[in-house]
This record gives sequence, C-alpha cells and structure tokens, in this order.
Amino acid sequence: MKDLTVGSIVKNILQMALPIAAGMFFQTLYFLIDLYFVAGLGDAALAGVGAAGNVMFMVFAATQVVGVGTVTLISHAAGRKDQNDAILVFNQSLALSASCAALTVLLGYLLGPGYVGTLGASAATVAAGIEYLQWFLPSLALQFALVVMGSALRGTGIVQPTMVVQVLTVILNAVLAPVLIAGWGTGHPMGVAGAGLASSIAVLVGVVMLALYFHSLEKYVGFVPALWRPKLATWRRLLRIGLPAGGEFLLMFVLMAFLYWILSRFGPDAQAGFGVGMRIMQSMFLPAMAVAFAAAPIVGQNFAAGKSLRVRETFALATLIGSCVMVFLTLFCQWGSAWVIGAFAKDATALAVGSQYLRVISWNFLASGVVFTCSAVFQGMGNTVPAMISSASRLVSFVLPVLWMARQPHFELIQVWYASVASVALQAVLSLWLVRREFKRRLLPVAQSVPSSA
Repeated sequence: MKDLTVGSIVKNILQMALPIAAGMFFQTLYFLIDLYFVAGLGDAALAGVGAAGNVMFMVFAATQVVGVGTVTLISHAAGRKDQNDAILVFNQSLALSASCAALTVLLGYLLGPGYVGTLGASAATVAAGIEYLQWFLPSLALQFALVVMGSALRGTGIVQPTMVVQVLTVILNAVLAPVLIAGWGTGHPMGVAGAGLASSIAVLVGVVMLALYFHSLEKYVGFVPALWRPKLATWRRLLRIGLPAGGEFLLMFVLMAFLYWILSRFGPDAQAGFGVGMRIMQSMFLPAMAVAFAAAPIVGQNFAAGKSLRVRETFALATLIGSCVMVFLTLFCQWGSAWVIGAFAKDATALAVGSQYLRVISWNFLASGVVFTCSAVFQGMGNTVPAMISSASRLVSFVLPVLWMARQPHFELIQVWYASVASVALQAVLSLWLVRREFKRRLLPVAQSVPSSA
C-alpha cells in the first residue's frame, strides 16, 4: 500500500497517471485493433461492430458501480489505516461483481439482438452487430472481475500490476485478431465473430493473471473466501457510492445510442465514420482520464485522513495537468483529423463524417478534461451524486436541441457536433460549481486545514 497522504501531490499524480495512461492506451488498442481488421470486411461490418460495441457503455456503467465503490472505500480505509475494512470491501466487491457478470451474460444474450436491431441502418449492419455481440459478451462479463481487482489496487496507490496485465492482454489480442478475423495461418476467417472472440480470450487471460498476482504477491488486500458470502451492509456502502457513478456512465450510453439513432437516417457509411471517430476520440481522452483516475484515490486517502488542503491542491493540480494535455490534443485534431480517420475508414463518406466529427468535437476536449477531474473529486470524497447530475444535464442541453434540429428541413450532421460542444461546455461549468459547493460543505476552511506546524 502506498500512503498518498504525504509527499508531493504532483509526483503522486504523475507516478500513478503514467502507468494508468499506458494501461488504458493498451486497453483501447483492443478496439482499435479489432476496428482495423473489421474495416477490411466492409462498411456494414464496421457499422455493426460500432453499434454492438455501444453495449460496452452499458456494461462499463455497471462495472463503474462496483469499481468506483471499491476504489473509494478502499482509499478511505487506507487513509484511516484500517486494513481490515479494506480486505472486507475487496472481497465483498468480488462477490458483487460475480453476480453482475452473470446478469450481464443473461441479459446480453436475451436482449442484445433486439437492441442492435434498433440501431442498425441496414439488415447487413444488424446481422454483423448481432454476430459480433454474441462473441464479445464474455469479455464484457469478465470486465467486472478485472475492474474490481484493478480498483482495489488503485485505492491503495498501486497501479503498475494492472498496467502490465493490460499490456500483455492487448499483445495477445493483437496476435489473435488477424488469426480469428481474417483467418491468417488457419484459412478459416471468422469475420466479426473473430473480433469478439479475440477480445474475450484476451480478457480471460488478463483476469487469470491479476488473480495470480493477488494470490501470490499482494499483501495489503487479498482473497479471503470466508468473506465472499454477501454482506448486505457492505454492499449498501458500495452501491451508495457506485450507483450514481454507474448512472453517469449509463447516461453516456444513452447519449451514444441516441447519436446512433440520429445517424441511422444518414446511412451505414455515416455510422461507420462516426464509430471510427468516436473510438479515436476515446483514445485521445486517455491521458486526461488517467490523471482523473490517479486523482480519485489521492483525494480519497487525504479526505479520509482529514487533510482538506491536500484535497483542494489535488483538484487544482489535476485540473491543470489534464487541461494542458487536452489543449494539445485539440490543436492536433484541428490539423490531423483526416489523417487519423483515414487509417481506419476508406469509404469517402465515412472518411468525411469521421474527420468532420473529430475536428469539431475536439473543441470540447478541454471541457471534457475538467468534467473528468470533477468526477474524480466526487468519487474520492465518496459522493458521486453531483457527477451524475452533471452528466444528466446533457439530456436537456444536448438531446432536446438535437431532436428539435432533426425536425428542421435543412438538418445536417455538423449541427449535432456543435450542439455537443456547447452542451459539454455547460456541463463543465456546472461540474465546477458542484465541486465548489462540495468543498464548502464537507471540507474545513483553508485556514483551518493548514497544520499548525506550518
């Protein structure tokens, strides 16, 4: 366990953020590798995988329920120096994640085909999306165990093992993707099904590797089978923090589904271009997200230890670091969006849609970085409701205006992208106001939070 209540805050952020960013980058390569090989199967396959992959947002929302609750409660236990509570929370998180994984598989196979059918712009797109989802679902279910173990380590200030596992699983996925998708070496290409199977095998290997690490090397928290029997009091603690955080991700899923529904009237080429642009945008968000992921346990440990000044400083420094990264990425997208999209989309329409999307949407990168950092502060302080309120504001500031614009005779896609930029800017302003309110309510005034020895 690493004590994050002492030492340089900038050093703590960077020491955690760099491995997290590396791990998240390689995690994103899962999707970019699949995307590259699936693109060779045609626009219908590309659009289908993009539509089916949107289910990932719903599953990630559920993993956030368990993961955010785990990292917050374990960071609080570490800040209080209460190892027994950290062990209890970790093992109860495993029990809760197993239940969620089983439910994911059940609902995915029952309801997934109908969901994909509502988003596909053509019969071929729907068929490809359903086939991909059937083989991709096991990887989504296994994400629960992966997230819980990674969150437990992050709550104690340890991030390197998770990064190493993510790198190795991506290498495995990179090897399996051409073999299963295109049939390299076997002569039996599986197409989009191979993309889903490659991810499922790679995630399974990652779960096994992290489990072996906990069994053999982890000393602060570990597997205690006697604590796997559900304890409702601990589950309530996890869900009280995790459910609003999961709701925040679920709202992202709703927004993505809404965008695919709007795009369906423009055809599969437009959906394919948007799918590529969205995946690339997500990969560009990784550095700022890594800074936010690092800030959450730092805030958590210091909040539990009563060090209010360090909580405020962590927020300010994380916001500054994330903002610098996002400004650089915005400038890059203004000149390099067509080049990046062209590596994945060859169709002229898909290339045009993806390039335009990335170029316009990059103007909300800075605001998005601020939103990420604010959410991390809410997680660290154990109150994730404000973050969900912030995300929910986009249902008003984005969905309603786009629905109105879609009814107009000269509706164009670029109007959707500009509406998104405006809505994220408003969300960032709201998030900053909510953070300020949370600091006033739950932290000591600055003058009182400075130790007398200072």
